Amino acid sequence: MNNSIAQRIADFLSTYAPFRLIDRKQLLVLCQQVEVTYKERGDLVFDQDEPVHAFFYVIREGAVQLTRKEGAEQLLVDICDEGDLFGLRPLLADQPYGLRAQVEENTLLYGIPVEYFKTLMAGEAGLSLYLAKHFAAGVHLSYENAYRNAYYFHPGHKQGTNLTEIQHLQTRRTPVTGSMNDSIQTAALTMQAARVSSILIVDEDQRPRGIITDKDLRNQVATGEKNVSQNVQSVMSSPVLCIPKGLTVAEVQIFMIKHRVHHLAVTKDGTDRSSLIGVITEHDLLVAQANNPAALVRKIKHTYSVSSLRDIRERAEDLLVKYLEQEVSIAFISEVMSQINDALIQRVIDLETDQMVHAGYNQPNVQFCWLSLGSEGREEQLLRTDQDNALVFADVPSGQLEQTKKYFLALAQRVNNSLAECGFAYCPSEMMARNPQWCLSLSEWQQQLKKWIISPTQDSILLSTIFFDFRPVYGDFRLSAALTQFIFEHIDQRTPFLHFLARDAVQNPPPLSFFRNFLIEKNGAHKDTFDIKARAMMPLVDAARLLTLAAKKESTTNTVQRYQHLAEQDRANQELYLQAAEAYEILLGIRARFGLQNDDSGRYIQPAGLSKMERLQLRNCFKPISELQSLLSTRYKLAYLM
Repeated sequence: MNNSIAQRIADFLSTYAPFRLIDRKQLLVLCQQVEVTYKERGDLVFDQDEPVHAFFYVIREGAVQLTRKEGAEQLLVDICDEGDLFGLRPLLADQPYGLRAQVEENTLLYGIPVEYFKTLMAGEAGLSLYLAKHFAAGVHLSYENAYRNAYYFHPGHKQGTNLTEIQHLQTRRTPVTGSMNDSIQTAALTMQAARVSSILIVDEDQRPRGIITDKDLRNQVATGEKNVSQNVQSVMSSPVLCIPKGLTVAEVQIFMIKHRVHHLAVTKDGTDRSSLIGVITEHDLLVAQANNPAALVRKIKHTYSVSSLRDIRERAEDLLVKYLEQEVSIAFISEVMSQINDALIQRVIDLETDQMVHAGYNQPNVQFCWLSLGSEGREEQLLRTDQDNALVFADVPSGQLEQTKKYFLALAQRVNNSLAECGFAYCPSEMMARNPQWCLSLSEWQQQLKKWIISPTQDSILLSTIFFDFRPVYGDFRLSAALTQFIFEHIDQRTPFLHFLARDAVQNPPPLSFFRNFLIEKNGAHKDTFDIKARAMMPLVDAARLLTLAAKKESTTNTVQRYQHLAEQDRANQELYLQAAEAYEILLGIRARFGLQNDDSGRYIQPAGLSKMERLQLRNCFKPISELQSLLSTRYKLAYLM
């Protein structure tokens, strides 16, 4: 390629990641090998299930549509434009493309040679790390969209956690192995019987000494170079690359890319000097990527039916089970599940808004915000419990209020119905956006909140304890921020509101005699069970909410994070708040495990089902609850109000 052309290509690529990470001299060598292609609208770059090319692609000008065939439909996955990368499959695996890439408008493409790019990755750790992190997160990459594709977050929300990087890759429990004394034919027959693409050759101590793959058999045996009667040592690759158990997807991905291999042995100490316990293949890696949280969120965004959304949410619960088994922190699990739930709610609202247009509804030109309440509002809804939500829309002239509210109530009804179809049950108390009392204009909500705060009653306290954990999920987040500001402006230590909240927060004393006399429900449908929500979790939730409102420094609705923030602000009670945060995480985990085990909300626990360790954990959780309630009783002089 003409050097001036290579210079121009390098100038363009150097403005985008990951090419900006490459040394200029090496980038110029790469650009001399770039294939420049012009495609017209409608042309295919590659098709789904087509063998991978020797290049991956960067768009210089134009646009390319990526779609996936599901049944008879071609579902849109993404649209790539200037600077975007796509067709990255050959960087990781010699397997057919999983998507179709079709030109949407006349396009100039740069084909980046895969083999040379891999040599750059082998010598540049930062380049390998970048691609390993981002490959699983998105089908294409661009400098501007790098974080959007690798992380999931919504406007107005804090940046999310990298959802692939911490996912631990599962290791096959029984790897297919052969002996050092076996013939090539014996090894091939073993592979055929087990239907695997590789076999590990081990010594008498089960230490890996070599590996034979389908590729070895094709290149050395099928060509006649080696005879099937020869010993496996004549065809196997050695030494075997080994890793320890428990590496994350990103770590395994980096290792495979750096060493340009498709199979890794998993041993006790991560070397070939210890016994074999498993094997990981590029197929395992691709499967893991298809089932990580980021992949589920992407799938939600491109789903067009509520039934499909329900299926995805069920897959998320499979992920929850794995996280609990691996003892991943509850804080991380809560964030992941909340992001999946948020994506699902957002997609349902998009779908139902479109359906209303097709049904002939006149959509008002009015901003609105969908609010999640209760456990989902606190980002603590690990299981699919019942719905708690509300809707706030911007103020309109009085003559338009009735018609505007009619539209948003119709939308809310559709959204609540679809969420129910996805497995989120209707709230038995109708605390949902379809209820006219929970679908109000900004001014109406402010009037309602003022009434609750200035003239509290037992009923309004109950409603406020649910609503005051609101969190914006969809729409104009400024409306939510306006409600938060209004609440703090009207809360005053002199009003009885905080005292009423404090009295409500100490209504359920902790069962400190837990081991001697288990406090169980005495009658009703849940007789002889322990109500972990009412007797352990809600006292912590209520105390955190009250203390945060009193401090007038709301930055989160999450119970654990509320206590962590309180610990930073109130050094005198720092240890108590940190103990409360830890206790709440433990309770969330116990409830989730019992809910998954019994296929219910996990609220009511059979005492006999608790292990000795869980009983000990519960007893330790009750101590900070008791101390918090004593703190509230003293601070708000509840002895005089009881």
